[in-house]
Amino acid sequence: MSNTRIERDSMGELQVPEAALYGAQTQRAVNNFPISHQPMPRQFIRALVLAKAAAAKANVELGQISAAQGQAIVAATEQLLAGDFIQHFPVDIYQTGSGTSSNMNANEVIATLASRQSGEAINPNDHVNCGQSSNDIIPTTIHVSAALALHEHLLPALQHLVQVIEAKAEQVHPYIKTGRTHLMDAMPVRMSQVLNGWAAQLKANVGHLQNLLPALQSLAQGGTAVGTGINAHPEFAARFSRQLSQITGVEFTPGANLFALIGSQDTAVSVSGQLKATAVSLMKIANDLRWMNSGPLAGLGEIELEGLQPGSSIMPGKVNPVIPEATAMVAAQVIGNDATIVVAGQSGNFELNVMLPIIAQNLLGSIELMANASRLLADKAIATFKVNQAKLQEALSRNPILVTALNPIIGYQKAAEIAKQAYKEGRPIIDVALENTELSRTQLQVLLDPEKLTAGGI
Repeated sequence: MSNTRIERDSMGELQVPEAALYGAQTQRAVNNFPISHQPMPRQFIRALVLAKAAAAKANVELGQISAAQGQAIVAATEQLLAGDFIQHFPVDIYQTGSGTSSNMNANEVIATLASRQSGEAINPNDHVNCGQSSNDIIPTTIHVSAALALHEHLLPALQHLVQVIEAKAEQVHPYIKTGRTHLMDAMPVRMSQVLNGWAAQLKANVGHLQNLLPALQSLAQGGTAVGTGINAHPEFAARFSRQLSQITGVEFTPGANLFALIGSQDTAVSVSGQLKATAVSLMKIANDLRWMNSGPLAGLGEIELEGLQPGSSIMPGKVNPVIPEATAMVAAQVIGNDATIVVAGQSGNFELNVMLPIIAQNLLGSIELMANASRLLADKAIATFKVNQAKLQEALSRNPILVTALNPIIGYQKAAEIAKQAYKEGRPIIDVALENTELSRTQLQVLLDPEKLTAGGI
């Protein structure tokens, strides 16, 4: 065919698209795995290309490849990352479990560009893959891509969300609302207490993710095929980590035990578990917003979220809480991603985990989804909602649970009788308490003051 060329590898010849930068091994993977038609995540490919640049620099220092070869490889990686590089990486997510196809895809593309630019024959295996195996470069790339995604995207997004929530808490501090437990009326709380509770949840999640970064920044590189480091220079792991740290601005270190990092994906499982915990927090916040916004007439109607789009194709004037709903769906997806990663993490059979591509896909997918959703939740829901003071006051004034404040004076049993009567008759608790106790209205007003009843919280 005129639009193809013949490429060769150890298994023989096959046709490759004429314009493709990749070679025979990539094409075999494209032919073998037409499963999802989704390539590996962009962040993963970026990290893999960065790792190839770091490896080339380390190998030049160690005399494993020439300076000209190393320069050509580094220049090729820079050219790739400066453009729309993902088009050159067509290998499906659902491929060989070691990610060998993606590794060879990168080796072939970089070798092609390096050879063209330098006029020197750069070999995908001997030069671009020097001192490496798919079995250490792919676990390394999972760690590097996830660490960079956390540093660059998710942690800043969560910190932004915290800042927005805390700023909104200051703004809504004067407002007091009916608290709810079991979705039923409970003692009053300040709006600021509710929001600061959300912020505390997210701060804890940020702290837990930060605590996992040192393990994530510890790399399998240097272990090559099974952890013994065969065909890698003894100093390669240290030199590689140093070069990668300089390129990315994030400190990476050689793993203390390369067998563990190649044979398992425990760190990825731990990170995913914390991402799931963060997703649970986001879902709680999203659902609280949805409930408080419900109505506006037949629901709670405590707040009004910013109207962003028509809410119905048939009911004019309907506006829905679209950002909290989207956030809740993101949280559900992240929880599902974690289940996949847990199963994949169990596939560390002897010296190699063989579900690496799906771990990379789901881990990076969770990070990206939550980073994007967190910023939207901050800027288009929390920062912009309005408080319905009239609705808050109406519910507070009729809340019989306020009688809890009278327990120390009249006892639980008497207070329960008053609460039930107030519920039954639909009357304010202060009026019923005035009839059934010897307390004056002035005393009751002091004891039942919602503002005073929120003072014990932080």
